[in-house]
Amino acid sequence: MGVEAVTGSGGGRPRGGGAGGKAPRGGGGRTKSGKPRPGTGGEGRRKLEGKGPTPPASARTGHPAQRRAARSGPSGSGAGPRARRFADAEPPRSTRDPAEATRSGRTQRGAGEAAEFVAGRNAVVESLRASVPAAALYVGARVQHDERISEAIKLAADRGVAVLEAGAFELDRLTGGALHQGLALRVRAYHYAHPDDLLARAADAAQPPLIAALDGVTDPRNLGAIVRSAAAFGAHGVVVPARRGAGVTAGAWKASAGALARLPVARAANLARALASYRDDGVFAVGLDSAGDTEIRDLDLATSPLVLVIGSEGRGLSRIVAQACDVLVRIPIAARTESLNASVAASIALYEVATLRSQLPWPHPAGVAQ
Repeated sequence: MGVEAVTGSGGGRPRGGGAGGKAPRGGGGRTKSGKPRPGTGGEGRRKLEGKGPTPPASARTGHPAQRRAARSGPSGSGAGPRARRFADAEPPRSTRDPAEATRSGRTQRGAGEAAEFVAGRNAVVESLRASVPAAALYVGARVQHDERISEAIKLAADRGVAVLEAGAFELDRLTGGALHQGLALRVRAYHYAHPDDLLARAADAAQPPLIAALDGVTDPRNLGAIVRSAAAFGAHGVVVPARRGAGVTAGAWKASAGALARLPVARAANLARALASYRDDGVFAVGLDSAGDTEIRDLDLATSPLVLVIGSEGRGLSRIVAQACDVLVRIPIAARTESLNASVAASIALYEVATLRSQLPWPHPAGVAQ
């Protein structure tokens, strides 16, 4: 008598369910009840017609990323190359400056690369008083006018800035949900110079170059204050890095007290390489550092072509930028004081250099003692 083989606890049917105990391909062709599994109607999975690739969030109507992309424009930071393939409409004309609509390239809000919105009645009035270059003034359609709104409209009209009426929803969208109080100002994008342009500016003035370079200064107000000091002490321009540094924003314009209209700011893709290029052109790179061996008042290179490098408060100069400098100098301060604000340190150093240069025979810029 033969012996029946039992596979499993339920009886004689093989657990796999297929011929010879083998499991069917694709995880089984039948359900647990023995019914056939639903298929594709004879068509393989690769032959099924889909709806195409899923569009990115910035191209989906109603998505927050899409609204951000619309605010920054078709080439803004919220819409990359993939998103632009799916975008089928431009942002409303009311949110675009006609003079800037044809500009291309990546933009970043509030970094000096794109138009920035200043929100709030006091902030808008202060920006207009400081002659911040503006493209349009947006006034709420149903807000109650007071002296600040009236002054903003008058200042904008006197400077040739377009005054537009906008609803509350439009103002919320333009300002990114900031507290605008029915008033918003669109600031024009700043046009940066090339670092070599600052050398040409010095050559036109028949003076040895004096340039301030900022390493890791991220506060736009510090940038504006440094530009103001650089203009006062005869510098020919300021260089900022394209990344990890402050750009020219409305805050920088206000802190500069109008100096940004007189002194150019150049943007360098890599600050260390820009300093190396200056050195190849015969310009000495001098870095401000608390560990410097020489005091700024004893700097022999002050009367030579010079680029003065200022680091951030606390961290100072980065290692790569410090290595790119010819010499490191320090500002003598009391031991109980840890560090100086970047704009204060830049003002002191520029003043000391201007004082040493004041005894030389070349033409002196206005405002520098001779």
